[in-house]
Amino acid sequence: MTRARVIVIALFAACLLSGRAPADPLGAGTDVSFGGGDVSADIVRRLDQLNPHLTDAQLERIRVAILRYSAKYALDPLLVTAVIEVESAARPWARSPKGALGLMQVMPYMINPMGLAGNASTIETNIEAGCMILADNIRRLGESDGISAYFWGGNIRGVTYLNRVRAARDRLQGQIRS
Repeated sequence: MTRARVIVIALFAACLLSGRAPADPLGAGTDVSFGGGDVSADIVRRLDQLNPHLTDAQLERIRVAILRYSAKYALDPLLVTAVIEVESAARPWARSPKGALGLMQVMPYMINPMGLAGNASTIETNIEAGCMILADNIRRLGESDGISAYFWGGNIRGVTYLNRVRAARDRLQGQIRS
């Protein structure tokens, strides 16, 4: 267990013993509890299952980015994790044959006008860009078509992608309940 994880666990335990709610370490108003489980730990566990080659530092960066940007763009962090699972199997270095990059497989030409720091394959930039695109799609099209449009763009041609993302999110929710 990394030193950072031990510190977080110790702070959380101290807050529980004192009867006070823990402060938000992300500064993003992120609620990491869901259905009695710890979404944060379950996200890390799933990422590690998908890609056991990730270091503790990479897992932590991905976890923090998922929680921060899912909160910033009002997305379910399990949905964001499910998109990462389907898009890249948690491989930050993934590159599609069409040129999409990173964990959320964002096209570089889509990131440039967003004015985000970093490049398309930087963990934080990639997740923020993916969350921004996904949230905009869902706002405009509703959840099902918004998720589908993340893969298909404006010309949705099926539900296979949507079903894969929903199945990944359902696996995560099942993991949290158990």
